[in-house]
Amino acid sequence: MKVRKVRGTRDILPDKIRKWQYIEKIAREILENFGFQEIRTPLFEETPLFSRSIGEATDIVAKEMYTFKDRKGRSLTLRPEGTAPIVRAYLENRLPTPAKLYYLGPFYRYERPQAGRYREFYQIGAETIGSDSPASDAEIISLTMTLLKKLGLKDLILQLNGAGCRKCQPDYKEALKNYFRKKLNSLCDDCKRRYRKNPLRILDCKSKGCQKYIAQAPAISNYLCEKCKATLEEVKKYLDILKIEYTINPRLVRGLDYYTRTAFEITSRELGAQNAIAAGGRYDDLIEDLGGPSTPAVGVALGTDRLILALEREGVRLPVEEGIDVYLASLGTRASKKGFALVQRLREKNLKVEGSLSSKSLKSQLRLANKLGARYVLILGEEELTKKKAILKEMATGKQKKILLNKIVEEISRKVG
Repeated sequence: MKVRKVRGTRDILPDKIRKWQYIEKIAREILENFGFQEIRTPLFEETPLFSRSIGEATDIVAKEMYTFKDRKGRSLTLRPEGTAPIVRAYLENRLPTPAKLYYLGPFYRYERPQAGRYREFYQIGAETIGSDSPASDAEIISLTMTLLKKLGLKDLILQLNGAGCRKCQPDYKEALKNYFRKKLNSLCDDCKRRYRKNPLRILDCKSKGCQKYIAQAPAISNYLCEKCKATLEEVKKYLDILKIEYTINPRLVRGLDYYTRTAFEITSRELGAQNAIAAGGRYDDLIEDLGGPSTPAVGVALGTDRLILALEREGVRLPVEEGIDVYLASLGTRASKKGFALVQRLREKNLKVEGSLSSKSLKSQLRLANKLGARYVLILGEEELTKKKAILKEMATGKQKKILLNKIVEEISRKVG
């Protein structure tokens, strides 16, 4: 039987991983500049954490979660998103408030694989827990835009909307039910289910048959309570202070039930229909819903896969570091053993060093050094051992010089460092 990867997953090979490492490096720098601290949560949690927080009517809970029973019959789920586990960790570990936390890692949803979308996907996320100030909403958006622009994306659109709250959402849901009631037979089967459980979720539908009705649906902006209106206006003012451009999308809702007041999406024109790179909003009721005290919070998640696809389509070349510092080419048994020790000493100087572990010809070793992108090749053979000197070759120019064996580490550290 030929073993293959599972559909919707992929191997991130060494020639691609440097992009990921660079993005994660820049993300960590910016997140920590904004005062966020990293947190890591388990890849799986008890299923009720997600069904209660995300919402039974959402596509995630209804169709996309990887849920299974362990040997004791407990229902567990591979995490489909990052906010609920962060909130669980915040409550369980009694983290101090305010808490500014970030995460990076894989998540799992059973979706139809397509460009930039996988069943195992990666996200970068940030959560501010304990602040009800609209400045926190604007800071989360600013953080996200700063990261995307630092990476080189330009063709971005920030869409903003008020998501309502428990005071005003019921009236809006009723208005949606009244509007969609006469159109129910024309909606897809998923939207018929959403109509019964939570009509807000109909606005998530990407079906063309439903989109024409969604475009004419009532806008939540007409149903927001005074506090939700005021929050949205304040967020807009803070974004204006930061000179961050935005578009109000009155039908923007997030695909999770826990969002309140602020909802936003950042999209790229380069990605077509599935164009969201980052999205987030405020979730002031979630912590209380999961058994904690009433605590305001706001967050964002960026899709790393979508981000890389957008960078590629915009033609952005990431300044990733490639190649190694030194390749040690050894010829003969004695030289091979001496070289093996030299490689370790050079690595202890924080240099990227590779050496031959087999008896290949010098020509083959130089070819491999070139393939590895080595800046220098150190050549060590029986003759060099006898004369107590090695040959250092600069690959870019082809220039060579002899170095005393007892000065190799010092000389190469000076040149490469």
